[in-house]
Amino acid sequence: MKKIVIVGGVAGGASAAARLRRLSEKDEIIMFERGEYISFANCGLPYYIGDVIQERSKLLVQTVDGMSKRFRIDVRNLSEVTAIHRERKTVTVRNLRTNEQYEQPYDVLILSPGAKPIVPPIPGIDQAKALFTLRNVPDTDRIRSFVDDEKPKRAVVIGGGFIGVEMAENLTERGVHVTLVEMANQVMAPIDYEMAAIVHTHMKEHGVELILEDGVQAFENEGRRVVLKSGRAIDTDMIILAIGVQPESQLAKEAGLELGFRGAIKVNEHLQTSDPNIFAIGDAIEVKSYVHGFETFVPLAWPANRQGRLVADYINGRGVKYNGTLGTSIAKVFHMTVAATGLNEKVLKHHGIDYEVVHVHPMSHASYYPGATQMTLKLIFDRQGRIYGAQAVGQDGVDKRIDVIATAIKGGLTVYDLPDLELAYAPPFSSAKDPVNMAGYVASNVLDGMVETVQWHEIDDIVADGGLLIDVRTPKELETRGAIPGSINIPLDDLRDRLHELPKDQTIYVTCQVGLRGYLATRILQEHGFKAKNLDGGYKLYSSVKQGE
Repeated sequence: MKKIVIVGGVAGGASAAARLRRLSEKDEIIMFERGEYISFANCGLPYYIGDVIQERSKLLVQTVDGMSKRFRIDVRNLSEVTAIHRERKTVTVRNLRTNEQYEQPYDVLILSPGAKPIVPPIPGIDQAKALFTLRNVPDTDRIRSFVDDEKPKRAVVIGGGFIGVEMAENLTERGVHVTLVEMANQVMAPIDYEMAAIVHTHMKEHGVELILEDGVQAFENEGRRVVLKSGRAIDTDMIILAIGVQPESQLAKEAGLELGFRGAIKVNEHLQTSDPNIFAIGDAIEVKSYVHGFETFVPLAWPANRQGRLVADYINGRGVKYNGTLGTSIAKVFHMTVAATGLNEKVLKHHGIDYEVVHVHPMSHASYYPGATQMTLKLIFDRQGRIYGAQAVGQDGVDKRIDVIATAIKGGLTVYDLPDLELAYAPPFSSAKDPVNMAGYVASNVLDGMVETVQWHEIDDIVADGGLLIDVRTPKELETRGAIPGSINIPLDDLRDRLHELPKDQTIYVTCQVGLRGYLATRILQEHGFKAKNLDGGYKLYSSVKQGE
């Protein structure tokens, strides 16, 4: 019989505890949780504040009594582990109800302390009365009560990550005018800039004021005024601080355990720390990128749950290992869905990794069936076809496309395999060529040399430097939708009859609305001896970026 102590509940710790009991009825399992609630729907908290989830009880996944009775686990909530004594294999515990301290022995220790909101030492932050962070149920109760009772008219959300964007949406839905301040040039870091630009436009259309590339200098008037580094001052009734999270690794650090990326707890493939009797899981640990193997920090619910199960398996003699985190994520932003998997361009550039990229704009299902909406799907891959990542933004069908590509990455498929995926089709659900198939076709064309592309961020400089850009849409489309400055209109159906107007001694750049007609035009030009490149993603992607800036 082993004495297994778990520090922290929620996703990782609670999953580990339940799996441990399913694998052994003999072991003594003790779980300490500093808060009152041992397992709650963390990702649902903003939607309770926004009154989308109306019953608070639905946020509570498991209670102390429920877990204790069902799994015969000694669950001690409102109990904080304050120290680890590795040499004698005990932890110091403080009962937050009585302030009593005691030592608890262990044979195996599992750390699942999670991550905490970053709260920088901004001048005036200690005097700000209506300033909130969101991590747990008590935080949620405080925010919800303030919105219900005080009925604020204005809010400033600081930080454009998932929590910041979700809070901006839910406060807006409660009738609060929201200003979102983000120091970077975009919201939602897992996606790249051109994809985020679509989100920027959508948020602005729903009344959110976006202030990008600006940070907070100070809080004044007890938090009723936010002064930005640009000098701008914003009057507000409440502040949501959502700059990001950092691993809760202080306990591990004080115990002398090795830390890694961003101060997260370093673990091996079996989730063991530098002390083989101590494991760590969830938002507090350093993980390896599943795609490229470098160290990173990915605080998401799926990895925490998976790690909790795996660590229980390993403790019980099963030869399992954690292969790394892919980082698949998704968020609702008003009527839009934003999702990503794998690596984005920013990360690849940071690590000096070469890559290719394509964008497609397929419909969510057959265009002739009512309710079809257009999405933007981005695929990132290498010259051999290995898939690095994908991103998608749209109103419908985004989740299943990213899930398919995430599965393809896990299965070791390449872009050449994507057209061969036989995915479910009927007009209300997809098209005979699913968006994933289409992305694979376009990527394969690039790798096979059927087409060369240029990107949205290159074309303005190309035209400014004297490059020839032809737009093969109809004149009416240009009139209603706009065009890239400096482009020349030659409709696709007229192209063959006007080849004599084009030079063969320079590259011809081609654009259309979404890239398909541009591809066809590029093929025509190449077959007639011209050197041509297609604008990836077409005018739609280009204009989305311009509109979202």
